[in-house]
Amino acid sequence: MPPAGTTIRIRVRMSARAIDEPHRVSSQLELLFDLTFVVAVAAVTAQFAHDIADGHSLAGLVPFLQVFFAIWWAWMNFTWFASSYDTDDVAYRLLTMVQMAGVLVLAAGVPAAASRSEYGVITLGYLVMRIGLVAQWLRAGLEDPARRRTAFRYAGGIALLQMGWLSRLVLVETGVLPSSFGLPFFVCLAALELAVPWWAERARATHWHPHHIAERYGLFTIILLGESVLAASRGVGRALEADAVGGSFVVIAIAGLILLFALWWLYFLGPAGDGLSDRRNRSYLWGYGHYGIFAALAALGAGLEVAVERNGHDVAASSPALGYAVAVPVGVCLALLWAVHVLVVAKPVMVPAAVLACVVIVLSLPLATPWIGVAGTVAAIAAVCVLLVAATIWSAAAGSRTASTSS
Repeated sequence: MPPAGTTIRIRVRMSARAIDEPHRVSSQLELLFDLTFVVAVAAVTAQFAHDIADGHSLAGLVPFLQVFFAIWWAWMNFTWFASSYDTDDVAYRLLTMVQMAGVLVLAAGVPAAASRSEYGVITLGYLVMRIGLVAQWLRAGLEDPARRRTAFRYAGGIALLQMGWLSRLVLVETGVLPSSFGLPFFVCLAALELAVPWWAERARATHWHPHHIAERYGLFTIILLGESVLAASRGVGRALEADAVGGSFVVIAIAGLILLFALWWLYFLGPAGDGLSDRRNRSYLWGYGHYGIFAALAALGAGLEVAVERNGHDVAASSPALGYAVAVPVGVCLALLWAVHVLVVAKPVMVPAAVLACVVIVLSLPLATPWIGVAGTVAAIAAVCVLLVAATIWSAAAGSRTASTSS
């Protein structure tokens, strides 16, 4: 356990932290670490917004998902390790700084990867991050004998897969393998990355803290919602520069804010920490399911940015395409929010029929864009999400009344 107070020790033995440690919250170092991901997410969102505006949203989707996987997985690796082994001593802080440097290098390579499928800089950033992470796991294995095998499995699996990423870069970038092999190679390595925690934890489970993990995921969700606000504000700035402030501009701006607020409300419906504590065996599905939620929120920011920007600049994308750029991320987000919610919450308040109906309606609304416009589509999507929030509030209130009556 890290020392209390403000005194920093030179070295603290790295041992597993207690699963039920009281008042476990994110450390200041974790919050600083998250800030480096703001840069990376902003870069990938801005590039995807350019693809949408140019009418290449489908072509840009796969690079976006690939780059976002790299960002998300780097955050995941650090978050789950820190939940188990955060000592907050000098060595831990310095190795975390190395990982932060790697994230910044990764962020610098996002434009080239997303626009030209050049992954050299991103792979270099990952190499830097992995050096710090492998060193952390090796230290954990040396200083925590009870989970030495688990820690060494993590270190070995991560190091081996990093060699795989370097091999992919060399073979594809140098033309030894055709460029068409790049995506299957990526999918294979990504699947192996997801398998490493499952394989390592079979030796002996690490002591990740359920409430700490739930808080960390909640904070990253807020970061992504903030990125959507930032992306939309970029579109607002361009529209203001073009002196294109009109009725549709105001509608999209207000509806976009309401939409993000509704999604925030839906995410924080239930106590995920309590659910993860009671259902630790579902942590893989819960944690991995957040990739879709996080990617959808980032994509939503790109869609809102272009929808607002359209008021001041000509864009190649058609009105229905812009409608889908907002509707698809929202539909995916709603469906996955329900899925991760029911995985860990004992008494879900999200009614499946209501969620399904909202997803179907949201995905159908872009068909009406030629008649109601992009502003009308975004406003209608926001209204559907608000209705879902109201339905969940009513469901929770009804459940409370039933529980109090029966007692």
